[in-house]
Amino acid sequence: MKIEVYGYARIVIGGKLYETDVIIFPDRVKEGWCREFSHRLDKEDTEEIIQEKPEVLIVGTGRWKQMSVPKETQKYIESHGIELIFEETMKAVELFNELSDKKKVVAALHLTC
Repeated sequence: MKIEVYGYARIVIGGKLYETDVIIFPDRVKEGWCREFSHRLDKEDTEEIIQEKPEVLIVGTGRWKQMSVPKETQKYIESHGIELIFEETMKAVELFNELSDKKKVVAALHLTC
């Protein structure tokens, strides 16, 4: 599965347009991804991702990197043997497209700020 287009508040994956935050799993896309606190990724927000057991989790923190990933969340994800990468969303999209053919990758993308 590849990301074809990313723009502010919109992303095209597999020919389908999404206009909400998404989680891209190897076999599906979850749209309408919400976090307990909108601009912070807490460990509770990652349970479905952890269950998927990816090798890599790529987090898109928004166009202007407004979503934070606290140290506690980073340690929690990494304690499950998952490599964590978090970047502004455009860079996260590029990394996802580059790595998804090589490893089991999940991307959690904040599409706006």
